[in-house]
Amino acid sequence: MSGKLFLVPTPIGNLSDMTYRAVETLKSSDLILAEDTRNSGVLLKHFEISTPMRSYHAHNEHKVTDEIVEQLKQGKTYALISDAGSPGISDPGYLLAKACIENQIEIIALPGATAFVPALTVSGLTSNEFVFVGFLPVKKGRQTKLNELKEEKRTMIFYESPHKITRTLKDLTVFFGEDRKASLSREITKKFEETIRGTLIELHQISESRNLKGEMVLVVEGHREK
Repeated sequence: MSGKLFLVPTPIGNLSDMTYRAVETLKSSDLILAEDTRNSGVLLKHFEISTPMRSYHAHNEHKVTDEIVEQLKQGKTYALISDAGSPGISDPGYLLAKACIENQIEIIALPGATAFVPALTVSGLTSNEFVFVGFLPVKKGRQTKLNELKEEKRTMIFYESPHKITRTLKDLTVFFGEDRKASLSREITKKFEETIRGTLIELHQISESRNLKGEMVLVVEGHREK
C-alpha cells in the first residue's frame, strides 16, 4: 500500500500563523522533508515536533526524488515543508508532487501561509484576475520575460529579494512605463510589515532612497489601453 505525501505550509514570519493541523501532520509523519533543516529545526523545536528531518531542496531534488517515491510506495507518510510559505510556490515541491502523481501516490496539500495572497488583497489593485510571476530571471531571459509581460492585462505578482528590488523596479519602469500603478509589501506578518503604494517610478525612487529590508512582494497593475 502506498503512503501519503503532505504539502505543509509554514509561517512566513509570525509563528502564530502555524495551523493546528499543520503541527499535527508534522508530528504524525514518518519523515519531514525540509528545504533547510537548520531553519526548519527552529520551527520544529518551537512546536515540540520531534519527527526526523531530511534535506530536500533545489540542489538535490533531482537526485533524491526517485528514492523518496520508492519509500512512499512502501507505505511511508512524509511531509514536505519549505523555509516559509507553501511548498511549490517559488520553492521546491513541484518535482516531487509530479512524481507522486505519476506513481499514484496520494498528495494532500494543507492550506496555510503564503506571501502573495495578503500582498494582493491589500494592494488596492484588481484581484479578480491575476497572474503569479514569482521571481524574474536574473540574467538570461529577463528582457524576454519583461517584453512578454508588458502587455499583460491581468494584475501581476512578483517576488523579489531586498538587494534586487531597486533594479527590478527600474526595469519594470522602463518596460511597463513610469505611471503604472503598483504596490510593494515587505516583512509580511512581521513586526515591521509595510505596504507602499504608488506608481512604478515612485516606488523606484523610494527604494533608491531607503534601505528596504525583508522579502518583497510586488503587485503591479495590468496593461490598460490608452
